[in-house]
Amino acid sequence: MTDRDDALRRELGWTGPEETDYEPPKPKPDPPPAPKPPTPSRPPVDYVPPESQAPDPSPRGGQPEASPPPFLDPERQGSGYRQPQRYGPPPGSPRDTGPLPPPNRPDEGARTPQPDWQPPPRPPRPAAQPAPPPQQPGPPTQPWKAPLYPPEAASAPPPTGSYADRIRADDLVPSRKVPPARGWRLALYKATFGTVNLGQSPDEIRQAELERRIKAVLRGHYKIGVMGKGGVGKTTVSASVGSVFAELRQDDRVVAIDADTAFGKLGSRVDPKVQGSYWELASDQHLETFADVRSRVGNNAAGLFVLAGEATPARRRVLDPAIYREATSRLDRYFSISIVDCSSTMDTPVTQEVMRDLDALVVVSSPWVDGAAAAGQTMDWLAARGLTNLLQRTVIVLNDSDGHADKRTRSILAQQFASQGQKVFEVPFDGHLRPGGVIDHTNQMSAATRRKFIEIAASLAEHFPTRDDRSRQRY
Repeated sequence: MTDRDDALRRELGWTGPEETDYEPPKPKPDPPPAPKPPTPSRPPVDYVPPESQAPDPSPRGGQPEASPPPFLDPERQGSGYRQPQRYGPPPGSPRDTGPLPPPNRPDEGARTPQPDWQPPPRPPRPAAQPAPPPQQPGPPTQPWKAPLYPPEAASAPPPTGSYADRIRADDLVPSRKVPPARGWRLALYKATFGTVNLGQSPDEIRQAELERRIKAVLRGHYKIGVMGKGGVGKTTVSASVGSVFAELRQDDRVVAIDADTAFGKLGSRVDPKVQGSYWELASDQHLETFADVRSRVGNNAAGLFVLAGEATPARRRVLDPAIYREATSRLDRYFSISIVDCSSTMDTPVTQEVMRDLDALVVVSSPWVDGAAAAGQTMDWLAARGLTNLLQRTVIVLNDSDGHADKRTRSILAQQFASQGQKVFEVPFDGHLRPGGVIDHTNQMSAATRRKFIEIAASLAEHFPTRDDRSRQRY
């Protein structure tokens, strides 16, 4: 090898042995710079690539999933991402074959995505819902029409009742106050010729409520017994309570019956001119109308009728249970309410017969110790015989017949009786009732006395039978 060859070897960088045929490879020329790919144009918003080109959203091979561009991230605010529009059946349905290609638009031309452009990740499909059960064949549905009324009116239930019931005069006609009947309100009403009407006072409203209770519906008969020690005003209370019922219940007939075998005076307190008695009424076989019965009983101005006892002491006839039962059975045909003035002796046969037919009881007591003790014995006598139902319909009347009762004594007695569950009424002294004359009308009483008797009658009326049960058990 010549020097020329050695120089050429050194120039070419040959370091191998001299005798080999190996020649070093020629250096490759630098490749030309690759042209940059053009920036792909933004695909249409409603474009959905075919399912074959859409990348699998689940990562494969442990490689992380590429995040979508910011302008295509649906979770990023302000990205302007809009859910791609689908055509055809809903996803997951049996007829779903994948998204359809977008419609061709003449203004866009045939656009094809660039190879390096990656479509946005497709949102996961919702779980397939079970197919609804087949509907039963029915009448053809009518096309929906918009309602002519507000939507909330469609959900309201239809009104019930008739149109006539919905038209109430109280809502259309202004109510007019009832004019007062007494006091300064009445004076003002008269002084202004009716232009200033303040209405009834609270006391008048309370009395009107009591009278309404007295006028309640009554079916069948209602018998009230009055018992008490002699001299406490038992006959006066019987005539007064009966007159209140007769005055306020004009459509019913009310009768007071004298069942006191010790020369009762009920007839003289109601109608002194009465001629009939138990025996005439029981022996008359021609009582066919009320006019026939009317000739055997008396009455006062309030409308209270009375069946008197034996009027002539010289012709003493003893009242027995049979006569009482026959006479009262005939009165029951024409009278709705009966007030029975019982004897002061509870063990007599007539009193026993009276107790068998009572619906309510009034026990009269004087506001003194002896009268209250007798009233207490009467209550014990009823409880000992098991008349618990009658005890629940019993009221206590503390009658001040002479006007000498002590206010403290009356209050203590009222509390003692009320503690046993009884209703107690204190009747004040009334000079119109003291002489023992005829109780012709309730207006003859003082306002306080009349009010108390109205309260007593209203308390008794609470137990009126609401159905016609003539065979009901009284006690």
